[in-house]
This record gives sequence, structure tokens and C-alpha cells, in this order.
Amino acid sequence: MGRLLALIFIAVASYAQNRSAQSAAPIDLTGYWVSQIVDEWRFRVTPQKGDIAYLPINAEARKIALAWDPDKDTADGAQCKAYGAVGVMQRPGRLHIVWKDENTLQMDADSGTQTRLFHFKQSDASGDPTWQGYSLAQWQVRNAGRGAAAAPPHEGSLKVVTTKMRPGYIRKNGVPYSGSAVLTEYLNILTGQQGDVYLSVTASVEDPAYLNQPFLRTYTFKKVADGSGWDPTPCWPK
Repeated sequence: MGRLLALIFIAVASYAQNRSAQSAAPIDLTGYWVSQIVDEWRFRVTPQKGDIAYLPINAEARKIALAWDPDKDTADGAQCKAYGAVGVMQRPGRLHIVWKDENTLQMDADSGTQTRLFHFKQSDASGDPTWQGYSLAQWQVRNAGRGAAAAPPHEGSLKVVTTKMRPGYIRKNGVPYSGSAVLTEYLNILTGQQGDVYLSVTASVEDPAYLNQPFLRTYTFKKVADGSGWDPTPCWPK
């Protein structure tokens, strides 16, 4: 009996390990989502040069932010600095999330016309850093302990860790993050009082070059029925 139970345990563990990320998903992130900006409006939409309050930045980052020149960014071909993985979730606009394949989740943002890929299995991360970097994803399932039943809807989250990012802006007015920055995000699904569905993204940026402590923020997106409001726009440096 003991040997039989051991074989069953091995078979179950092997099945769980070999399941695709898509089939193992405890929550459904796919569809169209529109950003909900209910606070920090000026910081997320039209921050002015020098408006760098409430940021855990060091003296070097402050110096860079105060010298921000959006025209120079454009001339240098770096107008997307505020639309990298750290900044794009802050921009007003819409997201479209689909499964690119069974182990890769694709998130498109119409703001800046950016695409993020969340890899559930380690893939080739070689090559130069990019605006969206390299994102490794992992489902986190609550009540998934030994003997637990299958998780009910919304009883899980997605953890995404992003590295290999090109240096960009934490805030659109030139507050920098370096190529050494690490972005950690937790994506959760919430249901509102009227039955509306929301995507909550809690983000933490750690950067030894420019931050004295992690930069923490939460962004909320409301699910919409279709892509009728989808409006891809280029990176806008000002």
C-alpha cells in the first residue's frame, strides 16, 4: 500500500509540474482592461518638471530629474523612457491580455504601443536590455495546500519579476530608474459591488542606483466587454 501511495503521489506531482501555465491558471487575466486613475492624477498624467514629491530617490536621481529635457529624449530616440515596464502601467489607457502560447502571457498596452511578455517557463533571456525587459511569471494559488480542493475563482494571483530593462523613467517627468532595477508585480482579480471585474496590479521597484527604498504603487484596471475603445498611440515624451 505504501509503495502504491508513493507512486500515486509521484504521478500527481509530475502531472502538476507538467501542466501548462494556461491550464493551471487560478484566475483569468485575459481580455480588455481600462485604467482607473482615482489618485495621483498629476503624477500619472501630466507631471511637471521638478514635481518629484513623495519619491524615495537619492541625490543623483533628483539631479537627473531636475535636468529632464523631453526634447533631448526625442532627439536621442528615447521618447519611450516613460513607457518601459515600470512606467507603462502608470500611463492612462487600455490593456489587452491574451495567451501567446500555453506558457506565455502577452500584455499589450495601447499607451505607447507597448508589448510585455510574461514567461512561465525560463526561456532565453540573452540579448540587449529592452524597454519591457524580461519577465518571469509564476502563479500563486491560495488554499493549494496538501489535500485542499481546487481553488475557487479569484483565489490566486500572478507574480511577475522583470529584469533586463533599459534605463527609463519611474515618473514621466524624468525621475530615473537604472538598468539594474528589478520590478516585482502581483496581479489580482477583484469583483466590485455592481459585479464589475477589476485587475489590481501592486508594483515594487528596487533600484540600487537611484532609490533609497522600494517604490511601491498599486494600479487598477476595469474589465471592458471588447476592444471598441482600443486606441494605440506612440510614446509621448512630454
